[in-house]
Amino acid sequence: MALLPILTAPDPRLKTKAKPVDRVDDEIRRLMDDMLETMYDAPGIGLAAPQVGVSQRVLVIDTGKTEADRKPIRMANPEIVWVSEVDSSYEEGCLSVPSHYADVVRPAQVKVRYLDHQGEIREIETDGLLATVVQHEMDHLDGVLFIDRISSLKRNMILRKLVKSKKEEAAV
Repeated sequence: MALLPILTAPDPRLKTKAKPVDRVDDEIRRLMDDMLETMYDAPGIGLAAPQVGVSQRVLVIDTGKTEADRKPIRMANPEIVWVSEVDSSYEEGCLSVPSHYADVVRPAQVKVRYLDHQGEIREIETDGLLATVVQHEMDHLDGVLFIDRISSLKRNMILRKLVKSKKEEAAV
């Protein structure tokens, strides 16, 4: 397994729509495992392939708070097949938008169909934090960041700060 570099906004690769996976093979399984290792190292609770520069519809999630609580979920070609009519708001952050957080409103529950790491079709119904994380990571597959779901004033302020910090890092 390997740690992968995480892209940060405003990298244009984060704004592209990822391509579907033809099948879950050893290469995709290795990508999923590398993404999990990268996510745990960051640390984070979700990571989508576009965030590591791979334009494929693959994501990994683990909302466990400790190593003992880990229950990684690996998804290829996830699709939302049902959403609740009730919304909820969570303060979201993102490994590609480091050190910035904002409240985002999303459906409180979703049902997702996907291919697991063995290529089997699975469906899960999620709520709470897991529902938010699934939707957040699926947004990445469509080139959408959580800051695209907040006011333009807040989004532009965050993007300006990210550009400034990238310039400062490059100068060092």
